[in-house]
Amino acid sequence: MKVLEELVSEEPLIDAARLDAARCEVRREPFAFLVARGQLPEAAADVLGRDFPRYDSAGFFPYQAEDCGPSIVACVEALTSRGFSAALGEKLGIANLQDYPTLVTICRLLNKRHGTIHTDSRSKVATALLYLEPEWPNGSAGALRFLSRIDSIDAMVAPEVAPVYGTIAAFRRADDSFHGHLPFEGERKVIQVAWLTSLEEMERKTKRGRFSRLLKKVAGRLDAWWGSGRGRDASHRTKK
Repeated sequence: MKVLEELVSEEPLIDAARLDAARCEVRREPFAFLVARGQLPEAAADVLGRDFPRYDSAGFFPYQAEDCGPSIVACVEALTSRGFSAALGEKLGIANLQDYPTLVTICRLLNKRHGTIHTDSRSKVATALLYLEPEWPNGSAGALRFLSRIDSIDAMVAPEVAPVYGTIAAFRRADDSFHGHLPFEGERKVIQVAWLTSLEEMERKTKRGRFSRLLKKVAGRLDAWWGSGRGRDASHRTKK
């Protein structure tokens, strides 16, 4: 897609080769994950910010191209490309990740209900998060943590990941791939890509996500109220 060169710069927006840079840290224990900084050109920051969807409800919603400007559409296409998927899979020890169907969800706002400790569902093979906040003045609140246990948000196995522009955090789903973040309410722009076990799971999750978006438009304040009392080490277990 030529929109990258037309709107941004001569640099590709997403380039699998950047995953080989020294700024990409890969861990294998207690589960496979990576943190890669500087994965977007600085020149693209303004246009990506302008093109990001203007959701007025908190949470992750299924990607729809009509919600987004051209640069976000191009970014999603690059993140879900076979080349990038294969490169990410190699880093995480997943053969042929490019052959799994993808589900893209996008989040602009969080409330304090989000970020409880979990592993992701068994229907996910891997997950990648691309953060787009120009800066993060909120300290540890909302910063992703990879964890060694489900009952402590402080059981970090690596430094926490601030959701700043151009940072990708990705991991291979496992029964012990615990992750979460401290409660945060406000703007935290992120594009999430999940590689799923089947097309049926993709369709199921997409339908559920669209229903959730509709529900949150109606009951958004109730959702925020429900999450306001969340405990620091709150968790949930996922099955599907």
